[in-house]
Amino acid sequence: MATALPVLANEGGLSRYLDEIRRFPMLEPHEEFMLAKRWREHGDREAAHKLVTSHLRLVAKIAMGYRGYGLPISEVVSEGNVGLMQAVKRFEPDKGFRLATYAMWWIKAAIQEYILRSWSLVKMGTTANQKKLFFNLRKAKGRISALDEGDLRPDQVKQIATQLGVTEQDVVDMNRRLGGDASLNAPLREEGEGGGEWQDWLVDQSESQEQVLVEEEEGQNRLTALRNALSVLNPRERRIFEARRLSEDPITLEELSTEFGVSRERVRQIEVRAFEKVQEAVKKNLTQIEGAPSTGAEASA
Repeated sequence: MATALPVLANEGGLSRYLDEIRRFPMLEPHEEFMLAKRWREHGDREAAHKLVTSHLRLVAKIAMGYRGYGLPISEVVSEGNVGLMQAVKRFEPDKGFRLATYAMWWIKAAIQEYILRSWSLVKMGTTANQKKLFFNLRKAKGRISALDEGDLRPDQVKQIATQLGVTEQDVVDMNRRLGGDASLNAPLREEGEGGGEWQDWLVDQSESQEQVLVEEEEGQNRLTALRNALSVLNPRERRIFEARRLSEDPITLEELSTEFGVSRERVRQIEVRAFEKVQEAVKKNLTQIEGAPSTGAEASA
């Protein structure tokens, strides 16, 4: 699928790259659906290529939100494109979602993994809690005015650990790693010349990163829970539920009543019952996935 994709060679070629990817047309929902079906069911590489190129602008937009981490934008875009191609490979059009909605999480995940692998100031593991702590620690310290260099006080460690849902040892370790030999509070220039501190360049100015990993994890959990929940429906219930609740252009009760040879009221009853079954199954699945009781909002996702 990477054949003939535009390449961003370096920072200087960014404008040319953006102009090049704008030439690829955006897809209408029906066209996207048919291309995705051709790729998924027949392995049509041309269809996959069109799906990828039509979403390169999405990758570029997301990648720009990570420029503050000091890594080459060409590499960030490249990693985002890899995430996009992974999303296209796994995209299931029959689920009723648009590719952009599904691909967004793959793109962000690929870029964030690249940042965590490449940023030399941080040597850390890759657990979900560590990633969350990495992107949230500075903000959490700011809330309690704990921005001085050095170790945190025990009460500060405990407060941050509680806020972020991680262990106190994780907070201590991450704070020391982020301090490191090359302090993030070190000035960019010699004293008196201005220019701010290194940490100023680590802030994502165009998109808040504090919730990105949390939202990604929650979104994937909800999507997984919904997919699993659909298995509790019989074919008629699933058809009606997807047509009425998951489609961007819901089918009318009249159309479905004609399709199944029943009254509109009967279709409505089946829809309501299917929703209740899915809602109950989603609650159960989320509890299993997250290992904690689900909230009402999650169950309605």
